Amino acid sequence: MKSLLVALSLTTALVMPAMAMARPVTLTTTLSNYGGDGAYLALYVTDAAGAYAGSLWMAGGKSKYYKHMTDWYRATNGDTAQIDGITGASVGAGRTLDISVDLSDALFDAGYVLHIDAAVENMRESPKEVSIPLTTDGAGTPVKGRRYIADFTYNM
Repeated sequence: MKSLLVALSLTTALVMPAMAMARPVTLTTTLSNYGGDGAYLALYVTDAAGAYAGSLWMAGGKSKYYKHMTDWYRATNGDTAQIDGITGASVGAGRTLDISVDLSDALFDAGYVLHIDAAVENMRESPKEVSIPLTTDGAGTPVKGRRYIADFTYNM
């Protein structure tokens, strides 16, 4: 029950800052054919000052690999309560991960940045594989990743 309450509080913090309206947003992450095992991905948001604001999704269920998503891990101190209820399987090379979340309107055009950290077993870590400002104008515009992500797009 406690983990459910923590997950609900985190979701509410991202969805309802300052009691703003929320909108459905689809996050689409397509991985390149990097030739390795499934990728662990941490999708999280920072505010205009660069402070951690919350986690949106964690792809990969084995917590022993979370420390390899170094920027997310540093921001959360590896606190798995940050991701209770928002995890799924790792994502294979060449595959696409589609996530639908409700995000507060207050997160857009206000300096918030969505980050994706990536890690693949027996391969290099890739902190901030993608970092993209959350703007209404940026919706639908693909962004290339640094190592494992072919492209990332968010749509409203």
